[in-house]
Amino acid sequence: MRPDEFLRALDLLPTPLHERAVALRAYARVTRCEDCQRIGDAVRLALTAAHYDEVASARQLLDTAEQQAARHEVHRPQPNPERGRGRVGRWAGTSAPLVAATDASWKGRAGGIGYVVSDGHYGLRSRGTGRLDPTGASRVLINELRAVDFLLSAYDRAPTGMTVLLDSLAALRYLHRWQAGEADAMPVGYSLRPRSSSAQPTLVRLAELVGRRPDLSFAHVKGHSGHALNEAADGLSHMARRRLGESFDVRPRAHALVDAFLRDWHTTVAS
Repeated sequence: MRPDEFLRALDLLPTPLHERAVALRAYARVTRCEDCQRIGDAVRLALTAAHYDEVASARQLLDTAEQQAARHEVHRPQPNPERGRGRVGRWAGTSAPLVAATDASWKGRAGGIGYVVSDGHYGLRSRGTGRLDPTGASRVLINELRAVDFLLSAYDRAPTGMTVLLDSLAALRYLHRWQAGEADAMPVGYSLRPRSSSAQPTLVRLAELVGRRPDLSFAHVKGHSGHALNEAADGLSHMARRRLGESFDVRPRAHALVDAFLRDWHTTVAS
């Protein structure tokens, strides 16, 4: 089932079933694992049942898929931390301090986050709605902050003195509060329940990291104003979001986009 087909089918499910199906989305992808295939078949059949207004059948099929997934949990592939990351090698000689930009894009139930660093590093990642995601405007804010975590988690230790640029003033305020020691401050609606993939929620981990790094600078940049790094991060986040509904080879497009904007950035800095 293509990503766009899955997202359209989700709209046919009532809210409680919609959230359960989203949590099982990974199993709807093509895989060589027979157990994952069986779980994915149940999820796809549930969406088909919803298409024909058979909500009770969809519920039973999701029950089956969840039970099978619980038994198979130990065998589920773990996310690759390097997935979605890359580097344009010709900017590797850039001297510190480094400047980075992050951004997020959201439309409907599809989202994307991205970052770019002046030394050529970049990353982009698609995001869909899940049971732990809040709703409304907070979702945008939270994904702006997730983009910062995506950037900083690319390093064992983020380079000393790095400046991170954001076009979200709301996200910037949280980063400054965390640096000031307010690690408990969280966006309204953000769930603090433990995640299956990590002992800590992303923003809790980010708040603790930022609080330990007073040397990192977080600054505002006006969005869509022609700032090369911001435009690159914006482009990456939009590309990641679109990838959920379209089929295209992301890596060469991302690489070319980053290279073009970094060329503009370094030309401006050098002049």
